Amino acid sequence: MKSNYDVAVIGAGSAGYVAAIRAAQLGLRTAIIERENLGGVCLNLGCIPTKSLLRNAELVETLTTRAREFGLDFDNLSCDYTAAFKRSRQTSERLVKGVTFLLKKNNVEQFEGTAFLKSPREVKVKLIDEEEITITAGSVIIATGARPLSVPGRETDGERIISYREAIMAPEALSSVVIVGGGPVGMEFAYIWNAYGARVTIIEMLDHLLPGEDPEVSAVVERAYKKMGITFYLNSRVESVEKSADGVRIIFLTPEGEKTVEGERALVATGFRPNVEDLGLEKIGIGLTGKGNFIEIDDRMETTVPGVYAIGDVTGKLMLAHAGSAMGIVAAEAIAGKDPAPIDYKMIPRCVYCRPQVAGFGYTEEEAQAGGFKVSVGKFPFLANGKALGIGERDGFIKIVAEEGTGKILGASLVGPEVTELLPELTLAQMNGLTVEDIARNIHAHPTLSEVLQEAAHAVSGKAIHL
Repeated sequence: MKSNYDVAVIGAGSAGYVAAIRAAQLGLRTAIIERENLGGVCLNLGCIPTKSLLRNAELVETLTTRAREFGLDFDNLSCDYTAAFKRSRQTSERLVKGVTFLLKKNNVEQFEGTAFLKSPREVKVKLIDEEEITITAGSVIIATGARPLSVPGRETDGERIISYREAIMAPEALSSVVIVGGGPVGMEFAYIWNAYGARVTIIEMLDHLLPGEDPEVSAVVERAYKKMGITFYLNSRVESVEKSADGVRIIFLTPEGEKTVEGERALVATGFRPNVEDLGLEKIGIGLTGKGNFIEIDDRMETTVPGVYAIGDVTGKLMLAHAGSAMGIVAAEAIAGKDPAPIDYKMIPRCVYCRPQVAGFGYTEEEAQAGGFKVSVGKFPFLANGKALGIGERDGFIKIVAEEGTGKILGASLVGPEVTELLPELTLAQMNGLTVEDIARNIHAHPTLSEVLQEAAHAVSGKAIHL
């Protein structure tokens, strides 16, 4: 086992393992240290298992609420959440094995344990068998991620007041749940649990569900959730979360006054904080920034200490797995002496896999106007798309925000069927300087959902064909 490396990566989540593989591909002797699970939160407790559960929930919703629409008739339908849970774990385990294989394939040395920076070039590792070793590296990449934010008065206990970790690892369906926070995590679990018959209540402090998205997008999702029977309160602040004899009792303040709601469990989904403790950051002088004490970095992912880099959620730039992976590639290439292009975090795509799906990037219409841009907007509904009608998913639209006169793409907001798969055409166009006219002139196959992109591009100049 080597003890001297070109690169040592602390954390093997979506940011860390990608950085390690890219560094190894560039000829750097690389080690990676992980204390819990290869693949991190995304593969084990987040992105991947939730998508598996969401697929099950979609099938359940279709069969229980829309069967007649599709000419289906049956008796004694049984929807086994435990089976769905097992499938989600199998999906995660398969991908984790894939990461293990890729690290070995690229000759990345793996250490299972916790890391501490003795100096900018020395990492002490306490292995799971309690043995302690010290490895040296020319450069260190910190990719330790983040964990759920604990808010006074609503601390999670892992039993009745839970975070996404306990939610994703629950093998049985809930009868009722109160979700504190209407962001992506809360919205995805709300859809899953509601499909399996739980009584779901969402409490959101701001004036829309998915408050970071275009308000028109949020409105479409809110209508869909109301139709599903999900209750939600906006502009509402949680006052207390109490354990009751049968579960939890939430007291919260709405514009109409104080209300109380009870549930079997409460999911707190209100944010994240970086894993920066017990790493030795203060010892070597790494600067932290912002209220959350995120690690400060430059365009090359380098911290305030030369030779020490940070990527992913621990930096607070954009807490998305694909953002962390992109940052990992930049860090590895910078260490290898390349000249990677800086990341424009504003233009990184974002996705929410509720139903209808939500996706977007860049500026919303309101943000672009507030930023001083003169904008032209093209919007086209799925209701006028043949493929959407054929599959029975007609809610939603695609809105493209462009600069008036030039057609430069400033951003887009999408809500509807499989919009998370449609987004890359727009982000690729924006990154390469294509205009809305280029998208409009690109021939899209018929009938496809992607035609809505073409129609929205035509609509920027008021020339949508089918509207």
